[in-house]
Amino acid sequence: MTEFERLQEIIAQLRGENGCPWDREQTHVSLKPACVEEAAEVVCGINILEKTGDAENLKEELGDLLLQVVMHAQIAEEENLFTMDDVIRGISEKMIRRHPHVFGTTEVQNSQEVLVNWESIKKREKKGKEWARAYLPEAFDEAKELIDVAKRRKGYV
Repeated sequence: MTEFERLQEIIAQLRGENGCPWDREQTHVSLKPACVEEAAEVVCGINILEKTGDAENLKEELGDLLLQVVMHAQIAEEENLFTMDDVIRGISEKMIRRHPHVFGTTEVQNSQEVLVNWESIKKREKKGKEWARAYLPEAFDEAKELIDVAKRRKGYV
């Protein structure tokens, strides 16, 4: 068993019948504050690494962010929406599609060409799903509000 599989089993047990009441109560919506806060803490870990060379905080915070991903996937599986394998398969296929210069025959001369290709491929993938972008400004505003709440809760404001 991989460490990732072990984590998945731990999360399933925490949300199981004899698991943790708090973990069982969590939903995609209730976990939004923690997800945003953990992403900010990853940024902090990167900053610590950049300024001090110490990677310990980044390692811990990446684990906390991974916990969020695994928890959301577990909840989705319980709701028969999708599985962690679906999430992993989706991102793997996206990376292959969006890197035809690595996994295909497209040639690029520099990273700028990579970005141009990426945006072109992304635009094709999103065709017919443009409506989803309308939700993004609200999500950015909500993320900012959640960060502000986290800052107050931790005594930084």
